[in-house]
Amino acid sequence: MSYSFQIKDAAGYQSAYKKSVSDPEGFWGDVASSFYWRKKWDKVLDWNFKEPNIKWFVNGKLNITENCLDRHLGTLGNRPAIIWEPNDPEEHHRVITYRDLYNKVSQFANVLKNNGVKKGDRVCIYMGMIPELAIAVLACARIGAIHSVVFGGFSAQSIADRLYDANAEYIITCDGAFRGNKDIPLKSVIDDALVGCRFVKKVIVATRTRTPVSMLKGRDVWWEDEIKKVETMGNPDCPAEEMDAEDPLFILYTSGSTGKPKGVVHSCAGYMVYTTYSFVNVFQYQPGDIHFCTADIGWITGHSYIVYGPLAAGATTLMFEGVPTWPDAGRFWDIIDKYKVNILYTAPTAIRSLMGFGLGPVQGHDLSSLKVLGTVGEPINEEAWHWYDEHIGKKRCPIVDTWWQTETGGVLISNMAGITPGKPAHATLPLPGVQPVLVDEKGVELEGNGVSGNLCIKHPWPSILRTTYGDHERCRVNYFATYENMYFTGDGALRDEEGNYRITGRVDDVLNVSGHRIGTAEVENAINMHAGVVESAVVGYPHDIKGQGIYAYVVFGQMHGDEALTRQDILQTVTRVIGPIAKPDKIQFVSGLPKTRSGKIMRRILRKVAEGETENLGDTSTLLDPGVVEEIKNGKI
Repeated sequence: MSYSFQIKDAAGYQSAYKKSVSDPEGFWGDVASSFYWRKKWDKVLDWNFKEPNIKWFVNGKLNITENCLDRHLGTLGNRPAIIWEPNDPEEHHRVITYRDLYNKVSQFANVLKNNGVKKGDRVCIYMGMIPELAIAVLACARIGAIHSVVFGGFSAQSIADRLYDANAEYIITCDGAFRGNKDIPLKSVIDDALVGCRFVKKVIVATRTRTPVSMLKGRDVWWEDEIKKVETMGNPDCPAEEMDAEDPLFILYTSGSTGKPKGVVHSCAGYMVYTTYSFVNVFQYQPGDIHFCTADIGWITGHSYIVYGPLAAGATTLMFEGVPTWPDAGRFWDIIDKYKVNILYTAPTAIRSLMGFGLGPVQGHDLSSLKVLGTVGEPINEEAWHWYDEHIGKKRCPIVDTWWQTETGGVLISNMAGITPGKPAHATLPLPGVQPVLVDEKGVELEGNGVSGNLCIKHPWPSILRTTYGDHERCRVNYFATYENMYFTGDGALRDEEGNYRITGRVDDVLNVSGHRIGTAEVENAINMHAGVVESAVVGYPHDIKGQGIYAYVVFGQMHGDEALTRQDILQTVTRVIGPIAKPDKIQFVSGLPKTRSGKIMRRILRKVAEGETENLGDTSTLLDPGVVEEIKNGKI
C-alpha cells in the first residue's frame, strides 16, 4: 500500500508545510482523499475557536473500521495486522492477519448487538493488553457505539466516576490481567465499581487469567459463550454502520487541573485522517515494517499508534502485554530480536528505567532490524536521548521526539524520521497542517526565534478534540478561553535559533508522571479523603526515572501511631480512590500551608522547596503565617 500523503524529503516537508498554511482546506482535502468514504464531504472545514465549534469533512459519511479492515482485505488479507506478545515469554504468541481481525471484529460486533448495544451507546472497556482489547475497540466503532477505554490500573472509584460521567450502560472486561509478576483482578474491580452503578445493563467478560470471578445472572456474560452464540447463527459478517464525519468515535478520560477527570471526545473522520497521516509521516512507515508501540491501549498513545493509525495504514502493529523489566530488563530487546521490529516507540520513563540496569541486558540481542526510534509522553532528557541513540539505535536510527496530548489525538510537533533533522531533547518542527505559536502571559504572540512562552495552536487540525463529554463549557474554558482564537496546550515551550520547539513542561496544575497526566487537584482530593487529613497540597518535582514525581504536603489532625504507618495509610487511600499510578513519591507532614491572606495556597513556594531550592523563595512577608515556610524548609524530605 502506498501513501499519497507521505512526505519523502526535506524539500517535500517545506512545500507541504507552506501549502498547509496557505490553503489548509486544499491540503487536508488531498490527504483525506486517500481514504474510503461512503459519501464525500460537502466542505472540508467549518470552525471557530470561540464556542468552540469545529467540524471537519462536513457531511462526509464513513466508518473508520472499513478503512482499518475492509479496504485492506484484497491486498493485505494474509498479512499480519496484530502480533501479540504475551506477558510470559514462555507462553505462545499470536499473529492475527487482516482477514482474521476482520472476522473477529465482525463476530464481536454482532455479540455487542445481541447484547443490546446500539449506535451512540457508551461502552466502557477495562481490559488487559490482549488482542481482545483491540477487537473490542474496533467492534464498538463498527456498530457506531462510543468506546471509553479505562486503563487497567485505575481503581473501582475511578471507574465508577467515568461510568457515571459517560452514562455507560455496557462494560467489556476480563477476569484478570497479567502485568509483570502481578495478576490484576479486573472483574472484581468492576464489581466494586458497580455497587453504586445500577444503570449498567451488561458486563461482557473475556477469559485471560482464569481467576475465580463472580458472575451475576442477567448482567454478566462470558465473551467466549457469546461468540459461540454468534457462530451458531451462521454468517458472522457485520456490516459497518454508516457514521457522519463528526459523530463521536470515543471518549478518553484525562486528568484536569480540577479534581474531576474530563472526557475528551474525538470524532470519526478527523481523528482517522490525522492519526494515519501522522503515523505514516512521523515514523516514515514503509509497507512490511513491524511497528512496536509499547504503550497501553488505555492511553491515547495506544488508541492512535497501536490501533487506529497503524491499521488504517495497513501496517503490522505489535501489542505487548507485559512490562519492560520482567522477567528481566532485556524484555524489549528480546521482542525486537524475536520479531525483527523496525520501529520502536516508547516513553522516556521506560528508557531511563532500562538505563539503570546497565548494558548487560542489551548485549546478546540483535537490534539491527531497527530503523526508527521514537519517544512519547514527556520531553526526553539529553542523557536518555544519547543512551537510546548510541546503545539501541547504534547511531544509525533517527529518534523522533513526539509532542502531543490526549486532546490533540495525534503527534503535532516532531521531527520526521530521516526527513527533517532531530535534535536531542527537542520536539523540533510542527507537522504540515499544524500552526504552533508562543505567546506571553497576555496572549501577545512572540515573533522570531530564540524565544520562550506558552504554547498555543492558532488553527485547527483534523484530530483536535471536539468537546469534553457532557460539558462543552468545560472544554471552552480549559482550552479556548485563556487566549483568544487559540487552542492553549497548557505547556510552556521555547523556540531555538533554528526554529525548533523544546517543550519545557506544564504551566498549569497538571503533573506529567511517567508520561501520564495527573491533576494535582485530583490527587489532593484523594489524600483529603483520608480520615485524619485536614488539608493537602500537591506539586511536582524532578524525578530521575519518572521525569516528574509527586510531592505531597499534608496537614494531619490527631496522628495515631507513627508517621511511616500514616504515610502508608494515605498511599493506600490514594490507590483506592484513583489507582497506584497517582501515589505520591514523597509525603511531608506540615502544621500548615503557606497561604495569602485571602486563603490562596502559594504553590510556587511549595514547588521550589520540593525541587530543593530553599534560598530564593521570594517575598514571604505577605503570607498569613510566614513562619510556616521555615518549618516546611526544615522538614523537607
